[in-house]
Amino acid sequence: MAEAQNSPAPAGSTTTGAIAVAAESGVATRNSAAPSYDVGDFPVPHGREEEWRFTPLERLRGLHDGSAVADGGVRTEVTAPAGVTQETVGRDDPRVGRAGVPADRVAAQAYSAFEKASVITVPKETVLGEPIRIAVHGQGGVAYAHQVIELGAFAEAVVVLDHTGEAVIAGNVDFLVGDGAKLTVVSVQDWDEKAVHVAQHNARLGRDASFKSVVVTFGGDVVRLQPRVEYAGPGGDAQLFGLYFTDEGQHQEHRLFVDHNTPHCKSNVAYKGALQGDDAHAVWIGDVLIRAAAEGTDTYEMNRNLVLTDGARVDSVPNLEIETGEIAGAGHASATGRFDDEQLFYLMARGIPEVEARRLVVRGFFAELVQQIGLPDVEERLLAKIETELEASV
Repeated sequence: MAEAQNSPAPAGSTTTGAIAVAAESGVATRNSAAPSYDVGDFPVPHGREEEWRFTPLERLRGLHDGSAVADGGVRTEVTAPAGVTQETVGRDDPRVGRAGVPADRVAAQAYSAFEKASVITVPKETVLGEPIRIAVHGQGGVAYAHQVIELGAFAEAVVVLDHTGEAVIAGNVDFLVGDGAKLTVVSVQDWDEKAVHVAQHNARLGRDASFKSVVVTFGGDVVRLQPRVEYAGPGGDAQLFGLYFTDEGQHQEHRLFVDHNTPHCKSNVAYKGALQGDDAHAVWIGDVLIRAAAEGTDTYEMNRNLVLTDGARVDSVPNLEIETGEIAGAGHASATGRFDDEQLFYLMARGIPEVEARRLVVRGFFAELVQQIGLPDVEERLLAKIETELEASV
């Protein structure tokens, strides 16, 4: 697999081909409108805007233009250890929207349309021995949602967001990570084939806080996720991992933004995807902005894609904008390719059948990111899902 590695300077280079496009552009100019809680501040997208040019708007079922009417399309169940507080609040609660502002029209539509928000709080200095599990099951309708997860200072928690069933859903998820706190979030998109899921994930990190996000996307007709990170104090560390398996006809889009607005913070982004089947389309946008005040920043982002069959397409766009020369390190890389013939030959020369050799290569491709989950039951489920997807390609 050929890999393009880019220097820290925001230079521009474009590579086009039958299966992939990699490009760079300025982070600050990517959105056509400034972030806002008001849906009226965003024009209805037409697909020519930078932030919408890859998204099949006609398949969003009206989420982008306000025509999708909420009719209670999801059921949510929360399982939490003792000591965790669960609340249902109105939009006037000061925690709602504090982690980040909607960056596009769908996120603003979701913010304007939800009726009640769910708030889960882990008190300060509480270390949970079991994960918080939030199961979101689609029941065929349209829903707008808002979820807040707040960790007090020096608390530690793992949260699993598990999406299944069929729904048309737009939502915002806020992660408020207090000073010195450690939060790991695993978000699994295992929707049925007709589901549409558009969401913005906002993480706000306190001083010396640690945040690890693992996004896993398999199902759905259209899935478009925006993980976003900002820092409320120095010493913050964000680790953003993701894996996706895009099948025939699916559109899976992950658009990340890390806003280094505070000195001496870190971020590391690593997303990997596999694609197979006609019209399988994966989009990865990685935006990192290092502001003038963010001296001592250390950041790196990487996206790798493995194309298993003809007819699939990847758009991979890493972006890095630096406003100060006083940084510890910065860089990014993007790679898209087919199976490595040498790897297959090596395995087959040792008596491993081609079908099994292909499975081993794909499992090895994803293994590093699967291990970041840290929950054996979720890891086993995802590895089984990968096996099921691979059976369809042989």
